[in-house]
Amino acid sequence: MFVLGIDPGVSRCGYGCVESARGQALRQRLGRRRRQHADGDGPRLAALDADLRELLVDLRPDVVAVERLFFQVNVRTAMSVGQASGLVLAAAAQAGCVVVQYTPNQVKQAVAGYGAAGKEQVQRMVQSLLGLPEVPRPPDAADALALALCHVAAAPLQSRLGALS
Repeated sequence: MFVLGIDPGVSRCGYGCVESARGQALRQRLGRRRRQHADGDGPRLAALDADLRELLVDLRPDVVAVERLFFQVNVRTAMSVGQASGLVLAAAAQAGCVVVQYTPNQVKQAVAGYGAAGKEQVQRMVQSLLGLPEVPRPPDAADALALALCHVAAAPLQSRLGALS
């Protein structure tokens, strides 16, 4: 299973790929797409959409795991992340990928074993789980890898539950 994790954002959108083979997760690629604030919302969203579609064609993931906007104090930030998340969900669905969403607490629980784990703890666990020589950077990409790892951990149970329905 080849999973593309995406930490959505209009100005910074992190991505990370994990391939799961024989119960072991291997990192494939990670990075971040950045857009300048001066561009304005419309052009930034259009550029993000184009970047996402290019990424999906280039990587051809089986599954796209996206952070679900669970709670946000800053309404402006919540709207921005919501717009980026919508683009990710639409582009992934149009590319024929299975699309899943996880809350930050679900990701932390799956990767670090504790739903209230700190960002640094999650990043160190991503490093450990993937056997990386150092903590993955930038932080948006590390979060995206954590999303992909969360799905790799959750997929077997989801598959079994789906078979029971």
